[in-house]
Parts: sequence; C-alpha cells; structure tokens
Amino acid sequence: MSGPGGTSGVRSWLELGLALRKVTDIAFAAGWAALLTVAAPTVLGSPAAAQGSAKAGAAKGLPQVVAKPGERLLVEAGELIYDNDKNTVTARGNAELHYGSRTLQADRVRYDRNASRVFAEGNVRLTDETGAVLTGETMELTDDFKNGFIDALRVQQTVEIKGQPVRARFSAPRGERIDGDHTSFDYGTYTACEPCKNHPETPPLWQIRATKIVHNNETHTIAFEESSLEIAGVPVAYLPYFEAADPSVQRKTGFLTPRFITSTALGSGVSTPFFINLAPNYDLTLSPAFLSNQGVLGQAEYRHRLDTGSFNLRLSGIFQTTPSAFLLSPLGAGDRDFRGSVESKGEFYINDRWRTGWDLVGVTDKWFLDNYRIRNQSITTDYFREAVSTAYLIGQGDRSWFEARGYYFKGLSSFDWQKEQPVVAPVIDYDKRINGPGILGGEVRFESNITHLDRQATDFQGIPRTGAYLLSPSANGISYPLYETCLTFTRGTCLVRGLAGSNTRLSAQVSWRRSFIDEAGQVFTPFAYLRTDAFFVDPRNSGYQNALVQNIATQDSDFSGRVMPAVGLDYRYPFVSNFGPLGVHTLEPIAQVVARPSETRIGRLPNEDAQSLVFDDTSLFEWDKFSGYDRVEGGLRTNLGAQYSVVTPAGWYANVLFGESIQLAGVNSFRRGDIANVGLDSGLDKRFSDYVGRFQVSPNQNISFITRARFNQQDFAVNRFETGITARFAPFAPVDMSLFYSYYEAQPALGFVHKREGITASATYHVTPNWFVTGSALVDLSHYLDVRDAYTDALTAYLANPVGAAPLYVNPGKAYLSGLSVGAGYQDECTTVSLNYIVSPIATALGTAERNRTVLLRVELKTLGEADLRQNVGTTTTSDGIATVR
Repeated sequence: MSGPGGTSGVRSWLELGLALRKVTDIAFAAGWAALLTVAAPTVLGSPAAAQGSAKAGAAKGLPQVVAKPGERLLVEAGELIYDNDKNTVTARGNAELHYGSRTLQADRVRYDRNASRVFAEGNVRLTDETGAVLTGETMELTDDFKNGFIDALRVQQTVEIKGQPVRARFSAPRGERIDGDHTSFDYGTYTACEPCKNHPETPPLWQIRATKIVHNNETHTIAFEESSLEIAGVPVAYLPYFEAADPSVQRKTGFLTPRFITSTALGSGVSTPFFINLAPNYDLTLSPAFLSNQGVLGQAEYRHRLDTGSFNLRLSGIFQTTPSAFLLSPLGAGDRDFRGSVESKGEFYINDRWRTGWDLVGVTDKWFLDNYRIRNQSITTDYFREAVSTAYLIGQGDRSWFEARGYYFKGLSSFDWQKEQPVVAPVIDYDKRINGPGILGGEVRFESNITHLDRQATDFQGIPRTGAYLLSPSANGISYPLYETCLTFTRGTCLVRGLAGSNTRLSAQVSWRRSFIDEAGQVFTPFAYLRTDAFFVDPRNSGYQNALVQNIATQDSDFSGRVMPAVGLDYRYPFVSNFGPLGVHTLEPIAQVVARPSETRIGRLPNEDAQSLVFDDTSLFEWDKFSGYDRVEGGLRTNLGAQYSVVTPAGWYANVLFGESIQLAGVNSFRRGDIANVGLDSGLDKRFSDYVGRFQVSPNQNISFITRARFNQQDFAVNRFETGITARFAPFAPVDMSLFYSYYEAQPALGFVHKREGITASATYHVTPNWFVTGSALVDLSHYLDVRDAYTDALTAYLANPVGAAPLYVNPGKAYLSGLSVGAGYQDECTTVSLNYIVSPIATALGTAERNRTVLLRVELKTLGEADLRQNVGTTTTSDGIATVR
C-alpha cells in the first residue's frame, strides 16, 4: 500500500542530515519531505545515485536544507509513506524517530508539512534529554518534539535517593509539552509508587492528585494546584497550592517538611525549616519553631563541604515567655529567661595520613536539649544522659598511630553535678612498632600517653551506697536527693571516684617479643617491657567536701615517679588433628609467667582511667590486666589455661577456654585496693584467682552462641556469668534476634551490696517483604533488692521521727521491666512508615525508679520528604526539669 508518489516495503535506518534549528518552518517541512522521498536511494544506492536523487528533489521545487554537523534525524519504521497531495509524510509499523537527544516511538507517526506538526498514535513513547519517559495514546507535537498535546499522558523519571533508584510517576488524561522543558498535566496525579502488577487500576499507596500539575525541567520544580494527598485512594489532606523540587534535585532553596511539637511545657507548635542553597558545597537551614507557651525558638544550621573535609554549625536559642513551666534550679531551668545551645562537628584531612576534627556541644543548662526536642548524635540517652565534646588530631602510619584529643563532659540529668565532671585535655597517645634490631629480631613496640585533667569537686561514693546526698530539693511536695556523697569519710566506707584539683601523667612503655617454634610444634614467646610514669599532682583540698579526702588516703602532691620493668615467657603447645568431615581439632595448653617488682604507691596516686577492671577470658593472658595507665600490675604472676577449638568444612566453629591466674611472689596489685578500691572483689585479689572460662559455638556465619563465666576458686560458685545468642536466619526465615543474660555477684568493696542480674533481648520479624515488627527489652532481675533497701531506709527514718504518713512498700516483682522498645513499620519502593514506643531507664538516686517514655512516629514519602513526630508521655519531673508531668 502506498499513497501518491510514495514508497512502500522500506525498512531501514535512514540517516538524514537535517538541521535541528529551522531556517523557516517551510524549509524544515519541505526538507524532511524531500529527504524521505529519496530515502531508499540514499541508503540502498551508491553515493553518486544519492547525490542525483537529491538534485532531482530540488528540481521538483522542494527547498534544500543545509545540515549542521552532529544534528541528524534517524528514522526507523516498517513503512514510509509520502502523500504529495496532503503534503504529509507517514512512518508506521514500530516507528522510531531519534531527533538530537530526544526519541519518539509509536505504532504510527504522521508529519504535517503545512502545520509543522507531528502526530503519533498507538503506544506512544517520548524520551527526552533528561531521560524522562513520556507515554500516551496519542501525541501532537511540533516538529522538534518540544511542544504539543498528549492524551492519556504518563511520565516516568528515575532518580537516586539515598543510594537507591526511585521512579517518579506522573499521569493525566491530557497534558501539554511546552518548549521542551515544561510539562503540564490536567487533572493529573503524581506518585513514586509502583502500580499493582495484578490490579494496575488499584490506587497506589499514596499519590498527589491536582487540578493542574506543572513540571518545570528548567527550574526543576513541580507545582500543584488544587491538590490533595490520597492514601490508598482516600483524600487525607488538601492544599490549594504548593511547589516542591522535582525528584532529580538534591539541593534547592525552599521550605522543608514542617515538624509539629506538643508538650505541657512548650504548648503546641510547629517548626518550619527553610533551606537556603547558598552554593553547591555549603548551605544554611533556618528552623524557627513557634510555640504557644514559650514563644519562638530560633534554630540555624550551616553546613560547608571543602576539598579536604566538611563542618557544620548549629545554633539554638529562645527567650522563654513562661519559664515557670520548668522546675527551679537545681531541678530545672525555671529561673532562666534565655536558653540555648551551640553544636558543631567537623573533620578535615590534612593529607593521606593526618586528619583533624571536632564534635562540640555547649548548652546554657543541662535540660535544654531534651526540653526543646533538640537531638544530637553525640549525646547518650540510653542510661546516663551526657554530652561529650571532643577535638582531635589523628595520624596513622604503616605501623604507627598518633592521637591527640581533648574532652569536656556535660551531664544532662538533674542528678549530675557538673563540678564533679573533669575537663580532660590533652590526651595524647602514640604507638609505634618496628622490627627488632639485629640478633634480637621479633617486634619492638613503643607506647606513650600524656593525660591532663582538672576537676573542681571530689567525686565521692559511699560503701555501701546509702542515702547520703549533698542536696535534697523539693518539687511538687516531694524531696529529691541529689549528688551522692558519703555518710562517713573513712577508708572502709567511702570511695573516691575522682580527685579535685589538677593532675598530669606522662607514661611511656617500650616492649619486645619474639616467637620461636621448635620441631615438635611448641611455641615459645619471650617478652620484656619497661614502663615509666611521671605524675604531677596539684590537689584541691579547699571548697565543697574536698578536704575530707585526706581522711581516706594520703595523696602524693607535686611530682611522683614510678618505674616497672618486666620479663616473661608465653608458652603454647597446639595439638592439631584433621578428622576430615568432622573438621580440624586443636587442643592448646597455654602457660605464661611474668616477673616484675611489686607495684608502688598504691592508693597514693590518682586513678582516673583504670577503674573498669574486668577479669575474664579476654584478659587472662594480658601482661597487665589494668584497663588504663594510672595503675600498673606488679609482682611475679603466672597465667595458666588451655583452649580447644574445632573448625569443620561445613562452617561450624567451636571454642572452649579455661584457666586461672596465680600470684607467685611480690605484692598482689589487686589485693591492695586504691582510693576507688579497684582490684578488690575482682577475682584477682587472692593468690589463686577465680577460674575463668569461655564456650563459643557458631554453626554458621549467621548464628553465634557464646558464654563467659568466672567461678570462685574454692567452691566453684558463680561470681560472673554472661551468655547470649545472636542469630540472623535470613534468607531461610525472616527473623533477626539476640538474647543475652548477665549475672554479677555482689561486690561490696565497690559499693554493690547485692547481686546484679538482667536480661536483654531484641528481635525483628519481617511479617512480609514490606511489613515488619521489632522490639527490645531490658529486664532487671535484681531491682527489687534496691527497692527493699530504699524502703528499709525510709522506714528507719520514719520510726526515728514519725512525722507524716508511714512509707509503704510496693513490691516491683522479681522481673522489673527497666527498658522497652516495641514498634512496627512498613517499607516499600515509595514509602517508609514506622511507629515505636520506647521506655528507657534514667540514672537517679538509689531506689527511685524513673523511666522515660517516648512515642516516635516517622513517615517518609520518597521524592516528597519525611516527617518525624516524637512525643514524651508520662515522664517524671526529676529527670527533665519540667514542672508538670507530660
């Protein structure tokens, strides 16, 4: 079939040298028609024939068009038809036209020379220069594909959000393409959700429906007029007009998702963040929050990325209109009109080995960040609420490490006394390893540390931890004890957790070790080290209770030195046997001996960084079992043990270790406690230590079971026990879980008069590929003992002075739910929704159980934005400084 003067049965690529910018519409139309007329000879004939056909076209009176280099039109179709009477050219049968960076595909394309219009019908698909795909039943376009009308319009644009590809979809019964960079949708919809495969007519999970949607590819914005947000086809919100950046935009000036606030102290309010894109590498976000009870909370965050790093600065502040909504000092900030904070974080790479940075938090008062819902990743809130500010310089070589830091600790709970918090600066560590010289061989290691700190008030802790506190302010008729101290200041009744004053320590250690393996497979590792410490102590014995520390111990002042040389030998004899499918079995007896003089000046020197002594399988064969530099282990000691391990070809791994430590001669550093009693009740404070063991089984890389324990050396009673399992069953089961049980026997010398026992558990269950539930719990199995002691103390005080109502004992039960988090959520390609209820414990005075309860809702509609709603419920007044329960 062919029209007058047409050709039929032609299917080939026709490369047409046609100018993209028309000299005139008539020239373009005539030129395309002429070239289509001679299409077959152009491809199928010789170059000479092609030139002759072009001249023949000119002879028919068709204007010639001079093609510009690189501007070509490629056409592919099953059939090309030229109708000279109607002055049209038609391509049909899987027609595909490539015009510059745009591609038009359809079952049939007709070009009207008179109107300079292109009409496409049937499965029409237009791909523009941005990669966006427009589809429809019919399209009426200008000859450069930049303008026109489209019926049953659908547009799909793929973008990357948080590293994941997301498809944005527009649809409308009719749309218009304007100047190639504007697309208008009449009565259109917008969503990022995939249509249902089985029921594509079903509404998506969410969509924006509007009378008119205008997508501007030049400004990269989407404007919605008379719009509504639909959830599963049901309208839930209406906006007469709003404009948003299109999904391809990562940074654009404009309003961000508002945040809604409600609480008793703040009232109701909304925060309206406004993002200012100052440049591709720095921006500013202004987030005023309008609060009905307190006025306007101002917030500003500046972010700047440079060639070598990045930093940010966040400022917050408010002049409160109702300070009385908060408790008075020292339980709250009710006596302050202005409250605010400064936060900054940055890191810069000096070169490929050195970097420097900071993470700083400054607040006018300890309650501000929590009261006004300002969150910072540097703030710990699980139990002890504090903000840690630090600045650092770090260098790393092939076998060396340098780190210099400074720390400032800010307690964020009413129960923290800031004067007991140290300012630690600098802390400088250097670690260097080299090959041993000459005949020595092996490895030589040099370690050094310099630490300086200042503290205003000495940090005391009673033994046992009875009701002795510096202050007992009242709120709402209830007295709350603050700042723990001691009833009597003697060596056996009071610990010193931190000394007031200034103290500087310089430590250096050089060590050597080398392993030898004989023909029988025995491994001998001799080692030696020399440790030196210099202390410069300036104690502060005036003010607060600082002078009372002299009743507990005599402290060195000015300069003190300490030297600790040591030599030792580590011996191991692994017996290895391969049982084929049953795996490789290894039995390894281990013996270690360390000879050194006794530790000196125990209790006369400060101990700030060596208080967390834990004796278990991980520290059994450590040369020095103290956790920091302020203490150093002395005396002649041997560490004995054995371990058995199995590794199978199927991936099974099992390991068992058991051993003990024996003080052979000299002063046992762990038997003579320092001013914090470190070493006592540790399992190392007798000549023959407790036994320590470990049992670990991992059937595969997804499941691991481990148990650690410490047993009394005389009667094998359990003094410390930890066991747990972590499992990830995917892809076999949609469950991730962990479960741990811990038991610690009483340590009266450290202030723990009762056992401590608890369970922690967490799990996530994927109900479907999209739906999930999650939960975690912290169960205190010994809390009832603290409650009983608190009741006994209160009853004793009441009997001594029977005024008011007698205290009542409320049994909390054996299992006290100290912390809890339960939640559920949904996640797919376009939506993330999660709802969580969180109960977290708060450190308080002994016997007062306080828990922070929070509801957190998070909704993210991909390509539109996300919103968080955090609401505290039923929080008690003593922790957050608020005058009434929320």
